[in-house]
Amino acid sequence: MKKTYLFILLFTSIIKVSHAQQLVDGGANSTFSQPQPFLFTISTLNPQGRNWSLNYSVGYGERTVTPLGFDGVDQNFSAKGYLGNKFTLMAMLGTGFSNKGGVRTLQQAEVLRDFIGGTQPMGFRAGASLGFRREFNSDAVAFSRITAAYEVSKWKLGANLRFEKAFSTHRDGLDLITSVGVHRHISGQLFGGFEAVGQDLEGFWEADEAEGGARLLIGPSLNYAPVNSRLAFSLCGGPIIYATRSAATQGQFAYRELPTTNGFTLKFNVGFRFL
Repeated sequence: MKKTYLFILLFTSIIKVSHAQQLVDGGANSTFSQPQPFLFTISTLNPQGRNWSLNYSVGYGERTVTPLGFDGVDQNFSAKGYLGNKFTLMAMLGTGFSNKGGVRTLQQAEVLRDFIGGTQPMGFRAGASLGFRREFNSDAVAFSRITAAYEVSKWKLGANLRFEKAFSTHRDGLDLITSVGVHRHISGQLFGGFEAVGQDLEGFWEADEAEGGARLLIGPSLNYAPVNSRLAFSLCGGPIIYATRSAATQGQFAYRELPTTNGFTLKFNVGFRFL
């Protein structure tokens, strides 16, 4: 619990310091230029922010499983940039320090492209992606996602529908993961709302779902992009609910075995945009 309060205090302090240092707004809305307003819902770059960025995120979780979080402390470094012709590249390296001891790593690369919209900073855009990930438990996963985003001066909305194929005998033939994020303007460059993620939702109607059952994450989300700054900050966390359980398969997958009680996760991200 002390770690949770530390995350919130850190985010609040950064907002206060950044606000004190920012210049008078010259008219450009820096919230459109940031690389990633949400933490679990990925999107292509907004046309106003099509450049390269470095992102650092740190998280803490208890009784959680990938992709909702890491059971312990994890930190991730990622690069995100525009390749031209509406293509976006995102690459990530992660390190996790497990609550049970030991250090694990994650690697991921993904190419996204807008197919609808994506020509104006404000409005709707939709696209798709292809990617590959080696998870903290060393499972190799190929994935594709459908992305959607809608951004105007007062609202930011994002949604993902991700399909995953894990090359492991104890995983689903095809995983479906959904996520949605909603931000509403609060004050200045501060936006707030929520994010929700659903994994293995087929557990609601399949008694023998291969990975133990459906799980849900929903929690508050904050995003702050100071005026005339290359930095942007995001904070999100909440409870992880293990909504259903598949007794026939439970315990067959060592690292992804569902905890006996619900968990939680908290993540903080800072992004730095290059010119």
